[in-house]
Amino acid sequence: MIGLLQRVSGASVDVDGQRIAEIGTGLLVLIGVERGDGRPQADRLLERLLNYRVFTDSRGHMNESLRDIGGGLLLVPQFTLPADTRKGNRPGFSKAASPALGNELFEYFTAQADAQHARVACGRFGADMRVSLVNEGPVTFWLQVAPAR
Repeated sequence: MIGLLQRVSGASVDVDGQRIAEIGTGLLVLIGVERGDGRPQADRLLERLLNYRVFTDSRGHMNESLRDIGGGLLLVPQFTLPADTRKGNRPGFSKAASPALGNELFEYFTAQADAQHARVACGRFGADMRVSLVNEGPVTFWLQVAPAR
């Protein structure tokens, strides 16, 4: 399971011209589900996201986590993250989970996030979304929990 996290001062998701999700300071995380992923991968990725130290402390060091600052968490399903881009000019999606598994794990992931963090907002699986953000830093990290073999 993949999480592409970006530290933001604000982010939002619109679908069909309607705002469906929005946060202030926090993390925008694009979520990609790979073949072989399951709940253990989702649980580990969420633990890492909530505790990853990407926010600055009083000395200006990246020493604080999303939990530490009480920031927002905007989760956006992103089918293209597991793409194979090693050759040619067109991505391959053989590593991506099926839409059914992707939706199931994204729903599970968001439910677990809601249970563990106070400020969670979500994009919509399968929708044509417009994602806006102000990346602070910029700070962007790729976190990956390997799928089960």
